[in-house]
This record gives sequence, C-alpha cells and structure tokens, in this order.
Amino acid sequence: MSATIADTIYHALSERIITGSLPAGEKLRQDHIAREFDASHVPVREALLRLEAHGLAQSEPRRGTRVSALNPAEIREVIEMRVALEVLALTHAFARLTPEDIETAEAARLACDAAEDMASWERLNRAFHRVILAPCAMPRLLASIDDLHIAAARHLFANWQHQWTRRVDADHAAIVSAMTRRDPAAACEILRRHLRRVR
Repeated sequence: MSATIADTIYHALSERIITGSLPAGEKLRQDHIAREFDASHVPVREALLRLEAHGLAQSEPRRGTRVSALNPAEIREVIEMRVALEVLALTHAFARLTPEDIETAEAARLACDAAEDMASWERLNRAFHRVILAPCAMPRLLASIDDLHIAAARHLFANWQHQWTRRVDADHAAIVSAMTRRDPAAACEILRRHLRRVR
C-alpha cells in the first residue's frame, strides 16, 4: 500500500517541480507533505528519495531536502543524450512494431496536438515519445530516457512557458507516417532533427 502512496506523492511533487510551481531551493518538508497526502513518513521518504534519484531534489546534511537547482548548461547534454538513446530505442522498436503500436502512436500524436495548455502538452508530448519507443522492450533504456524527459521538461517550463502556443507538431506526424511505411531510417532522422530543434 505504501508504494502506491509513495507513487502518488512522487508524481504530484515531480509535476510541481517540473512546472516550476515548486521552485529551485524550496524546502520539501516531510511533515507538511505527509499532512497534505494524509500519509505516514515512510512513503514520503520513499518519494523524496525517488525525486533525488531523478535529479529533481537534493538532500543536504542537517538542512533537509530541497528542490535541486536548474543548471542551464545541462540542457545541451540532455538533448545529445536524448538523441543518442531515443534513436537507439526507436531503431530497436521497428523490429517489433505492430499495427496496434502504430494506432497507439497516432492516438498519442493527436492527443498531444489537442493540448490546451503547456502542462497538458508537456505531459502528452512525453507520452507520445514513450509510446513510439516502448516497442523496443528495453526497460533500462526506457527508464534512462524517462529521466532525460524529466530534465528536459524542467528546462522547457523554465524557458518557454510564456511563449507556448497550441500547434500541430509536423515532426510527430512525419514520425508516425514513417512508422506506417516501416521506414526506420526516415523515422530516426526526423526524431534526431526533432530533438535538436530548440522550441
């Protein structure tokens, strides 16, 4: 049961950190969090450890846990790592691609295009990338990519929140089209360009 509560706490806090509603340096007080989620300290501690593992928080001796600082220099590294790992995952995904996977990717693409605000768009954009890569069936690779998505999302909110506008993502459409044609080279090239494009 506590794992489920820990999941809920982790997802709620990570969302707040990513969107900037919990700013860098903010103290994450165990007792406040436990009260808010009507939970004991055990799942709260577990959630905080997961935030640390994903680079969203850091624990300091005698000072408790705080939201980690955002390092602008990190984004270039995050982009290059995403390019390397997502292209690798997509390459392996093609070998196992089913018609259902392509349908799921198309549905995820349309949901992302229909997002009404940046928070929804960012979550649905992450979901789209996860859906096109999931058929690779390589859990460690996908977990590493999830971590990079979280880091990228924080930078996106910090830098682009006030400039976000709803739009159709032509790259997403082109990737699904290449998946439908079973053309891995084209899909990987579009993904590579897509990830390197600054919003």
